[in-house]
Amino acid sequence: MRDMNRIAQRLAALKEQQAAAFIPFITGGDPDLSGSEDIAVTLAEQGADIIEYGVPYSDPVGDGIVIQEASLRALAQGVTLRKILVSVERIRKRSDVPLMLFSYLNPILSYGVERFARDAAAAGADGVLCVDLPPDDAEDYRNALKANNLESIFLAAPTSTDARLQFIGSATGSFVYYISRLGVTGEQAALSTGLAAAVARVREQCGKPVAVGFGISTPEQAHEVAGAAEGVVVGSAIVRLIAQKAGAPDMLRTVAEFARHLAEAIKKGNI
Repeated sequence: MRDMNRIAQRLAALKEQQAAAFIPFITGGDPDLSGSEDIAVTLAEQGADIIEYGVPYSDPVGDGIVIQEASLRALAQGVTLRKILVSVERIRKRSDVPLMLFSYLNPILSYGVERFARDAAAAGADGVLCVDLPPDDAEDYRNALKANNLESIFLAAPTSTDARLQFIGSATGSFVYYISRLGVTGEQAALSTGLAAAVARVREQCGKPVAVGFGISTPEQAHEVAGAAEGVVVGSAIVRLIAQKAGAPDMLRTVAEFARHLAEAIKKGNI
């Protein structure tokens, strides 16, 4: 077993560099498993610090249309949680980038929590964000992940009270994932006003580094968030680009170019 989780290692290194983490999200199995593995490795090569690898689910209530459709495309090809774990194992053989599974609870329960934690760790995953599992109900889940040196990452929202943030901070792993706005994932033209102050409150109350997601879609927005937070999550914009370029010979090159621009913008931010 690793002495220190890869996510914790990467965040510690970035803290020393006074830099924010670039955290792209992609859906495992979109455009297909081989393609998503190539994309994950490409993202790592272009500066991704942690990759969120989405487990496709038939009722992704927290996701907007772009990621919903990616999940449906993957499910139509027969992608399951077990196949995602095998895919993680193949990515791990090609890259040491920290990998965080992004899943809804139902696939994990169907698989079996303890079995899932054991198999995810064996495949080379480093953490899990279970989007619809609040920390209040997660004791067995957290214990199973902890026993396998996997990070449990939890969400905080603009509506979270100080007391709630303190509880989330006590439950989450190396960082807390802050939802920059209420609603579902998706791109937006402008960031929420008061984001820097909101992130500062989350950091103070949680006592953990903060990664911000939901709605960050351009290098300019990523740069702005990197000035306030320890991590910048970009999902829908990348998933949309993958969908637009699926089957095209320049798909990987196009994703790589966008990722490079995002990474460069984030590293110019000063937290």
